[in-house]
Amino acid sequence: MRSFLLIVTAAWLVFGAAAMIPAQTAPAGGGTAAAPTISAAPPGSAPQAHAHGDANGISEVKRKMGLLFWPMVVLSLVTLMLIFFNLFTIRQNAVVSDAFMNSADALIRKQDYLGLLAVCNRRNECVAKVTAKALDFATKNPTASFDEVREVTEAEGSRQASLILQRISYLGDVGSISPMMGLLGTVFGLITSFNQISSTQFAGGQAAGVATGVYEALYCTAAGLIIGIPALIIYAFMRGKAQRLVSELESASTHLMALLAAQYKRAARAVASRMPAASHGEAM
Repeated sequence: MRSFLLIVTAAWLVFGAAAMIPAQTAPAGGGTAAAPTISAAPPGSAPQAHAHGDANGISEVKRKMGLLFWPMVVLSLVTLMLIFFNLFTIRQNAVVSDAFMNSADALIRKQDYLGLLAVCNRRNECVAKVTAKALDFATKNPTASFDEVREVTEAEGSRQASLILQRISYLGDVGSISPMMGLLGTVFGLITSFNQISSTQFAGGQAAGVATGVYEALYCTAAGLIIGIPALIIYAFMRGKAQRLVSELESASTHLMALLAAQYKRAARAVASRMPAASHGEAM
């Protein structure tokens, strides 16, 4: 699924950018275009001509988009960066892994809390950070009750969940900003076109000028949609995945806290069982 989304996003951006590059049109008028002359050319000249045509097309798009060309380029790069970052960081093993849960379960049953803290410090899973925070608080505050340890755990779990959801929120922001910025560029283009029309007397030839100005202004809107649509699609996919991972983080944290609560109760019963024996010995 991850590879499919990357392929679809890259194809959308490539074909969208290619569609925006103006193609060479036939000469206007009723005449027939002159037949191209075939001349001998050294090898390698055709690719140079093609590259020159691409450069001219990009320059034409840059001219038509005006000042918003470079902001759109920056937004497209930011979109690609966020997509790759989220696809490779919002994953199962980065939040909850079976290996850590099995190790934590075994170490808690052995009451080896220092060993578990060392394991947590070596791993980067979100659940490991939550467990490390709880164990660090418990070891530094041996008189703290289990309810206090649970509060620390819930606070750290909420912080880790907000970090997961915050990572993908930037992608949704870019998907919303890009069409708005494209619309802004289109409005600027229309203002310029109608300003030029208003400064001259309207004539039949002005209709072509209006059409040219409008179609050039729409380049910004097209660029914003080309960037925003895949960003919102990936954001919708990643939001569902992030919510599922947050639920698994909550479930794993609850499981570990239940194990710690059982160990707390076992230790309390052991202390309580030794108290009568000690008091009986003192009485003797």
